Formats: sequence, structure tokens, C-alpha cells
Amino acid sequence: MVKHRESRPGQRSSAGPGRTNDRRADAGYKPGKPPAKPSRDQGPARDAGKRSERAVEQRDPVGAASAPERPLIARIGDRPPERVPVILESLGAGDFHLIDTGNGLKLEQYGPYRIVRPEGQALWQPTLPAHIWDNADAIFTGDTEEDGMGRWRFPRQVLGETWPLQLLGVDFLGRFTSFRHVGVFPEQIVHWEWMKQQIEASSRPLKVLNLFGYTGVASLVAAAAGAEVTHVDASKKAIGWGRENQALGRMEDLPIRWICEDAMKFILREERRGNTYDIILTDPPKFGRGPNGEVWHLFEHLPMMLDICRAISSPQALGLVLTAYSIRASFYSIHELMRETMRGSGGAVESGELVIREAGLDGKTSGRALSTSLFSRWVPK
Repeated sequence: MVKHRESRPGQRSSAGPGRTNDRRADAGYKPGKPPAKPSRDQGPARDAGKRSERAVEQRDPVGAASAPERPLIARIGDRPPERVPVILESLGAGDFHLIDTGNGLKLEQYGPYRIVRPEGQALWQPTLPAHIWDNADAIFTGDTEEDGMGRWRFPRQVLGETWPLQLLGVDFLGRFTSFRHVGVFPEQIVHWEWMKQQIEASSRPLKVLNLFGYTGVASLVAAAAGAEVTHVDASKKAIGWGRENQALGRMEDLPIRWICEDAMKFILREERRGNTYDIILTDPPKFGRGPNGEVWHLFEHLPMMLDICRAISSPQALGLVLTAYSIRASFYSIHELMRETMRGSGGAVESGELVIREAGLDGKTSGRALSTSLFSRWVPK
């Protein structure tokens, strides 16, 4: 089970302009000292064609659109009631928990491995002594600028590219990528647990659309719970990883459509066809390029994307979930956009931050909370 709680109105949110997540921290590793910025000649050669790191190798720019194919729909009716700020908090689940943070770094447990990665929001000092951090199995170093690449250092022994993990009863592969990610974004656990509960509690089969689906962990969780899933990602590599995860978990018979396509083009086509979904998850990058050169800018294209997502939500829809990373904005920006998009739909819009709380070496010792992303979620009641 996921250990998480929701902080409801009554506490002032810490989110605000300038709030970002971990995707831009400098690399270098030295507990007790701030991480040093690497020199330009460290690590693999820089690839001038790479984009924002949430829109490269691991996600390969999904959902790009150079121009809208239809105007925004003028929505009428009352805006849904709001629930703000909502803090969705996880203490970890399955094979993952956050051990410690500090000095621009985080120490995490992923199955048998302890991993150190950059974390720009960890402004405080680590709780655990330096020798614990020094004894990690893998440490990400190298160039971690938005268009840069890095490398992994293995202090104890050289590890393979992948290793088995489990979250919410789903087996998948962790992966050491050159962009410091490991094949799963555990801050999303709270959304996945919510989705799983909706599917299992439903008296009818549900259809789930997972946009910007990456390696497919959310899609596998939804399918294992009993949903019919459509997974969309523009990266052939990510789709391949998703299928590999499906095979690893012996879930080949579950109803998952793996769609390698630009997300905006896909949902526009679904709208024209009249196809609808009961739950839509969307996790777009800040910037990206599609497989045919399409350009995606979050602030430019997000209104249209949400507008289309509303159009393809079923009359009995149970949720539309948006997360936003590495943007200079308050959660209120996406919150108010979601409320405008869902005018006249009833329900409610709840928005705030996703946080992961330190759980110590034992995975049970509650510590400091680390903010990871902004989110907004429409629910029918």
C-alpha cells in the first residue's frame, strides 16, 4: 500500500513562482559540500539536438504540436468548486523509498540499490552521515544542464543497465539512463494509487488514456486493476521499454494499446472519431519536439491539450490528471486553467504539489518533505 496523506485547505502552500522540481540540479557528489558544477569536458559529448531533459531520451519529446488544428472551445457554465492547496504526499511504496536529502542531492532506495542523484530543492544538510552516502551503489555525475548528458559511477561494483523493481504489485525494470532518471517517477505513486482505487471500485469496465506515458508503469498499474488502457508516447525507445516491462510482469494478455505517436495528434484524432476515456493521465514536458519535427511548448499548447482532453472525456469520466515539472509558475496557474477548461462539467478541481517524504534507512522513519512537481486534478465530485 502507498503511504500518503492529503493536506487540505487551511495550510498555506509553499508553491509559488519559481517552484521547480529536481530536473535542473547541478551534478557532482560530496556529502557535506554543495555539489560542484562539472566542467564541459566531463562525461559523454554533448548532443546539440537534445532538448529539456524531461523531453529527451527517457521521454523523447511527446505531445508536440506546431499549430492547433481547431480553435479552443468557448466553455460556458460555472467553474468547478476548488480544493486548494492539496499536498499529495508519499512515504514510498513497494521497492522505492526516499532515504535522505541535502546539499543538492537525494539518496534513494530502488529495490536492492541505494542511488544518489541531483536534487536542486534539497537546500538543507543531510541527516545521515557521509559514509552512508559514500556507500551508495550508484551515483549520477556529469553534466546535468537541460541539454546535457551525464554518467553513472558505481563505487561498490559495476552494475548492469537494468534491474527488477515492483510498485503497486506491478513488476518492471529500473534503468540507469544518461539523463539521471531510472525508468520510473515515484512521485506519481499517489496518482497511480488513486487511479487504481477508482478502477477497482467501479462497477463497469473503465478506459484509461496515459499520455506522455514513458516506460508504462502507470499503464501496467491501470491494466492490472482491470482497465482497458491506451498508452501514448512519441519515443520508440520508451514504447519498447513499456512492452519489455509488460513482458517482465507476465502481463501480455492485459488490454494495453501501445501507441508510438505525437500525443496532440493522437488526441485530436480521437476527438474526431468520437472516442472517449474515463480517466486521463497527462504528464507533459516543458519543451519538446515530436517525431516529425513538431514543437511543443507547455505554456503555449497546454490550454489546447486540456481542451481536447475534456472533449474526449466520457460522460461518466472519473478524472483528468495533469502534472507539471520544471516550470516557473505557481500551481495556481494550472489550477485556474483546469477550472476554466472544466466549466459546466460539475465536479471539483483540486490542485497543489506532489511531495515525497524521507523515510530513512528503514523506510519507516518519517523525515523532511521534498517537493517534486505541481499538479491539478479534476474529479466528478
